[in-house]
Amino acid sequence: MQEFQKTLEEIFRDFHRHPETAKEEYRTTQKVREFLEKQGIQILDLPLPTGVLAQVGSGEGPVIALRADMDALPVQEQTDLPYVSETPGKMHACGHDFHTTALLGAAALLKEREAELKGTVRLIFQPGEEINYGALAMLGTGLLDDVQEYYGLHTDPNIEAGTLGIRENAIMASPDWFGVTIEGKGGHGAQPHNCIDPVPAMASLILALQQVVSRRISPFSACVLSVTRASAGNTWNVIPGTAEIEGTIRTMSDEERDLGEQLIRQTAESVAAAYGCTAKVGYKRQSRPLINTPALAAFTTGLAEEMGIPVIRQEPSMIGEDFAEYLKDHPGCFVRVGTGIGPALHHPKFTVDPSVLSGTAEFLARTAQKRLEALRNA
Repeated sequence: MQEFQKTLEEIFRDFHRHPETAKEEYRTTQKVREFLEKQGIQILDLPLPTGVLAQVGSGEGPVIALRADMDALPVQEQTDLPYVSETPGKMHACGHDFHTTALLGAAALLKEREAELKGTVRLIFQPGEEINYGALAMLGTGLLDDVQEYYGLHTDPNIEAGTLGIRENAIMASPDWFGVTIEGKGGHGAQPHNCIDPVPAMASLILALQQVVSRRISPFSACVLSVTRASAGNTWNVIPGTAEIEGTIRTMSDEERDLGEQLIRQTAESVAAAYGCTAKVGYKRQSRPLINTPALAAFTTGLAEEMGIPVIRQEPSMIGEDFAEYLKDHPGCFVRVGTGIGPALHHPKFTVDPSVLSGTAEFLARTAQKRLEALRNA
C-alpha cells in the first residue's frame, strides 16, 4: 500500500503542477489515458475533445459509475507547495487534481479485482465541471445510458484529513444566474423631470430582491439570493437610459427553484413599472440541486465504518456541483472527503493533504464492488 500511495502522490503532484481550465484539459486527458492503458483498462470512444470514459468488468450485468472532475480554475496560486502550479493564472483550487488521482487509483484496484466484479464499473473522468458543462456533455454521448447508480466525491477543507462527510437528500444547491436590465429614458442630470430615471428603480429593485427570500419563500426552505453586480451610466451629469444588475439564487429543490425564478421575474417587472420603467429579465439555470439517495447515503456510511474510516454527517452547502445532473434520473451518492482543515475551495491558498489518496481510492473501489454485488443479488 505504501508503494501504491507513493505512485498516487506522484500523479497528484504532476496534475497539480499542470492545471488546465474547463474544455482545455488536453494534457490531463492524455495523462489519464496513459495510466489507464498501462493498467490494461478498456477506454471507450468518447466523442468529446477532452475527458475520458473507461470501464472495468465484464461489460455485462449491473453497471455502476464512479466520477471525478478534471478541470482547474483561473486562479493565481499563492501556496508554498514544492509542486506549485507552473501555469500562470491557473490553479487546482478545488481539488479536482485529487479527485482524478483518486479515481485512477480506484481504477487500478478494480482492474486487479476484475475477475471478482459482479458487473461493470464505468469510470468517468469529466471535463468542465466549473462551467456546468461536463456532466451534461458526458450524459449526452449516450455512453452512460445503462448506468444504474452514480458515485462521486469532493475534497472538503472543513473536514479533518481521512474523515468522510456523508448526508442523505439535498446536499448542494442549484447555482442559477439572473440578470435584469431596467430601461428608462436618459437625459440631462439637471432635468430629471424630462427623463425616466432607471437608477432609483435599480436601487429599489436591489432592496426588493432581498425580501424575496425573507418574505416570499418559506423559512423552512434553504434559499440564498445575492445581487453581485450593479451598473448604470458612465459620467456624473447624465441620467442613463438603462441600468443593470446581476446575481445568483441558490435553492435546494426543483420546486423552490421554479418559485425563485418566478419571484425574481415578478419583482423586477413590478418594481420597474412603479418607476415608469420596464425590465428585461434573464435567467440561466445551471446544475440542478444535488440530492443524495437516502439508502445509498446510508450504504456508503456503513461501508466507510466497516473500513474503519471516520464519518461525520455532512453539512449542506449552497455551492453548486454538476454531479447533480447524473442523479436527476438515477440513484447515487456524492461524498465529501476530508483533506485537512485549511483555506476554502477556490481560494489561492487552498491545499489538500495527499496522504489520504490511497484510502480514498480504496473506498471508491469498494463502493463499486459492493454495490455491484447488491444489484446482482437484488
